[in-house]
Amino acid sequence: MHREVKVLVVGTGFAGLGMAIELKRTGERDFVVLEKADDLGGTWRDNSYPGCACDVPSHMYSYSFELNPSWSRVFARQPEIRDYLDRVADKYRLREHIRFGAEVSGARWDEDAKVWHVSTAHGDTYTAKAVVAGVGALHIPNVPELPGIGAFRGKAFHSARWDHSYDLKGKKVAVVGTGASAIQFVPRIADDVARLTLFQRTPPWVMPKADRPISGWERRLFRAFPFTQRLYRNFVYWTRESTALGFAVDPRIMEVAQTVAKRHLRSQVPDPALRAKLQPDYTMGCKRVLISNDYYPTLMKPTVDLNVDGIAEVRAHSVVDGAGVEHEVDAIIYGTGFHVVDSFDYLDIRGKGGRDLAAQWREEGIETYYGITVSGYPNLFFLLGPNTGLGHNSVVFMIESQIRYVRQCLDLLDRHGADELDVRPEVQARFNRRLQRKLSRGVWTEGGCRSWYLDARGVNRTVWPGFTWRYWMRTRTVRAEDYALTRARRERVPA
Repeated sequence: MHREVKVLVVGTGFAGLGMAIELKRTGERDFVVLEKADDLGGTWRDNSYPGCACDVPSHMYSYSFELNPSWSRVFARQPEIRDYLDRVADKYRLREHIRFGAEVSGARWDEDAKVWHVSTAHGDTYTAKAVVAGVGALHIPNVPELPGIGAFRGKAFHSARWDHSYDLKGKKVAVVGTGASAIQFVPRIADDVARLTLFQRTPPWVMPKADRPISGWERRLFRAFPFTQRLYRNFVYWTRESTALGFAVDPRIMEVAQTVAKRHLRSQVPDPALRAKLQPDYTMGCKRVLISNDYYPTLMKPTVDLNVDGIAEVRAHSVVDGAGVEHEVDAIIYGTGFHVVDSFDYLDIRGKGGRDLAAQWREEGIETYYGITVSGYPNLFFLLGPNTGLGHNSVVFMIESQIRYVRQCLDLLDRHGADELDVRPEVQARFNRRLQRKLSRGVWTEGGCRSWYLDARGVNRTVWPGFTWRYWMRTRTVRAEDYALTRARRERVPA
């Protein structure tokens, strides 16, 4: 099948659905959304492991234009977030634009026709004036190459590909990793398994989780008087926004939060030997800060063992740790997160002159303009692209800033009768110099750890350095002078 379309959106998570809604809201109907899976939801479709929940309060982790007064908890769990996305897609009739089972395999810019040629794994092709990649970074599981894993005869899977058909009851289980996913599913499976060995490389900072059910009267209030929910959302936003001071302005501020986390650890883990294994030696925020009330108590259970010796080898029915101790296991579960900085390596995107985006970023480092546009790749837009991730607030806020910006770029093309919009290289370079100067002073660089925020060169290609309201302000209006506009006949269009 071949189809010509004005806008091609990739992905049906918060980003892709948000872009589709923005297009419909502004009267654009000539668009298609490609989704590699057989249903929508993105991260919240893929991650269905026991205990999966958001670590941003529900009322902030939703579209500002589609508030949900019926959230059942302060921190929504995966099924509820998935249901929210389904309802939003149905309300805006987005499914008629979605092509499921359509995994993008490549995209090539046609310099003469000024269009993108996009192909899918099944052989379908599309010609599009603009492509919007709403795939994000948390969709390619990071599965470590453990020595000898090929000889393992038990069950092995990643938390993002949870095998619900496999019964863990009575099994001896090894969990690799102690990140955001592991601290959620470990407490859920610990009572079912016969033995759980948790392999930790670096202990995370864990804060208490201020979670609770949202009462019936609160939900009735939000439904009857929507402005009260808006006020509550604003309160949540500014409370979380204030924490950016410690992340990006002065990492020493994080000492206050560290005091809370240390108290949380002491109160839940009375065993000094175990507590020593769980005490981080880097500044909070350098790695992702986690929240949990049941993770530490789970590690106190007699059937749970925290191992900090690393993994030396995997055998047919066991895991050998770095101290040479063999642990018999029936299953290995990877709680090792996702490819983030290198999540763009799989892209087959060819821009002007046939340049390969993935190869370019590997050689030169990842650079964009506000995480949205890339010089040399006209009419290509990223949502939740490089350096737009957050450690303190809701990425849905960032997504909303980005979809409005992309829509303005499309309007700019139409208003000038142009076929190509390409960010000027000097504008992109200046932006990245300023960006990296700010990031170099943040906790991600100065906190004394090595994290997935940084690339192989130690450069932060993941997070936005500071307040999200500043990102909103800077992306609120597209500066036409930042872009070169060209017609298909290669005539220059004055900005």
